Amino acid sequence: MNTREAGEAANMKTALLVVDMQKVFTSMTETCLPNILKLNSHFQARKIPRIFTQHGHTREELTPPYKNQLVKKWGPSGSIAKGSADWELMPDIAKIVQDCPIIHKSTYDAFINTSFADVLKEQGIERIVVCGVMTDCCCDTTARAAFNRGFETWLVSDACGTETEKQQERGLGGFGFAFGEVLKTKEVLERFS
Repeated sequence: MNTREAGEAANMKTALLVVDMQKVFTSMTETCLPNILKLNSHFQARKIPRIFTQHGHTREELTPPYKNQLVKKWGPSGSIAKGSADWELMPDIAKIVQDCPIIHKSTYDAFINTSFADVLKEQGIERIVVCGVMTDCCCDTTARAAFNRGFETWLVSDACGTETEKQQERGLGGFGFAFGEVLKTKEVLERFS
């Protein structure tokens, strides 16, 4: 990293976005969870905003006729019911969300039908650093949506998780090609040191 990159990182109002770190996704987080915790500690120590998302569906959304496209695709048994054990944040994440906004969402894109855009606007955010699960679904979709709304967006490769290595590579590759930087946790920490 050069001096210009460090200066730009420090001067742009940034937020860390931790996507859907919920119990249902625990098997996908062995590698990414320690890096998310590092990022969180680093951002918290520097008083850089941290925002979390939590994905889930209401009883109404899980009851036919299905109006939510994710419920239509995955079915009610393949969808996360709000209030269920699967919906709960992972214990390590639940410990760090105090005083942070939690955006409750019901589709891959954290901007759709949520207060996310308002939270970013209220805090004057210009850049979003995205991590969490699933790399190729909610992380990628939200990161692309942020880019399309004018935010500089970074996707943190080793702080994102998904089901397979192939899915991981595809999600990161598509985002890195056309939308924003794909960085490692170490690189993000260096830019904000």
